[in-house]
Amino acid sequence: MISCVGLAVMLVLLERTFAVAPSLQAAPSDADQEDTSCTVVVPAYNEAANIADCVRALLASEPPCQRWTLVVVDDDSSDATAELARAAAEGESRFVLLAAGPRPPGERWVGKNWACHRATQGLNSDWVAFIDADVRVEPGALRAALADGIASGADLLTLAPRLRCGCLAEWLVQPIIASLLGLGFPIQRANDPADPLAFAAGPFLLFRSQAYRAIGGHAAVAGEVVEDLALARAIKGQGLRLRYLLGLDWLTLRMYRDFAGLWEGWTKNWLLGLDRDVFKALGAGAVVVQVYAVPWLLLPPALVLGVLGSAPLAFLPLLVALLAIGLQLAIRFWSRRRFGTPLDWWWLAGVGGLVIGAIAPVSVWKTLSGRGWTWRGRSLQSPG
Repeated sequence: MISCVGLAVMLVLLERTFAVAPSLQAAPSDADQEDTSCTVVVPAYNEAANIADCVRALLASEPPCQRWTLVVVDDDSSDATAELARAAAEGESRFVLLAAGPRPPGERWVGKNWACHRATQGLNSDWVAFIDADVRVEPGALRAALADGIASGADLLTLAPRLRCGCLAEWLVQPIIASLLGLGFPIQRANDPADPLAFAAGPFLLFRSQAYRAIGGHAAVAGEVVEDLALARAIKGQGLRLRYLLGLDWLTLRMYRDFAGLWEGWTKNWLLGLDRDVFKALGAGAVVVQVYAVPWLLLPPALVLGVLGSAPLAFLPLLVALLAIGLQLAIRFWSRRRFGTPLDWWWLAGVGGLVIGAIAPVSVWKTLSGRGWTWRGRSLQSPG
């Protein structure tokens, strides 16, 4: 019954939250962006599987403004990232390939922060966008985002992309976590200057350069593993304008290509995304197990009890389990209607709940101990 109540509340809150969530609109035909400039930065570490398609999509974009440049920062990759990026942009004058170089000795630079910082040293454009290599943009995305940023007076405009799943591990976990993120960081609250809640979707961040410098840029969050949240909080903390929009028609994102990558990624972020609060992190994992895994675990014994039981109420546990599973399916139907998410593998939601339930304590252990706490194989521990 707890699972049923939890899933019903989740479904209602999801609909209420996203019914009023703003989306990025196409740039008006008369939008005048000729007098501005923009630098698009793609930090890339071992992105051989993604970088060529990412670069081609960005260079095929409608010009967001008259003066814009694409900078791919190779963060000391051990694969062919740099060569593939260069080949994808062959003959394109607006493309720059930058080697990030080694991190300063004794300083803690984690994730993509060093690459982003290197790209913005000496920045002289009015706007700077940070886009992950696993993002694919539609041709009008950059122009639409810049037009909205200018018109709204945003200091940081961030877009939630459409998630794309390509392997079983993603189908197990990503739809559930996407729902949790939507509930945990409501767009309306994030956009409210009077509300302290802040959120930014790291795959697409568009800063007014003046605001980016005012908060110290990525250098100010060098040691932050979840740097997008830290940057969003810095923007709001200085009274600057944060604008968070749905970008489902403009961006697609595939985060992980296998279970190992998904496990590393979410065990890296889970505790930090919940404010390093151990009880909140473990509690959230337990709630996911309760609402997603428990109904499936109870289904076989409930079925046996219903078949063998002689009392009329013997079928009640089975009906409750089936109701909870039906609500899980209802949430996936809602996600398909609202976001176009297919129903693939929905019936393995119970397994996904168990995976997330395991992610929570492992994330706590990794983050607090530093053991096995990595990003793309790089340690996230402090030097020394």
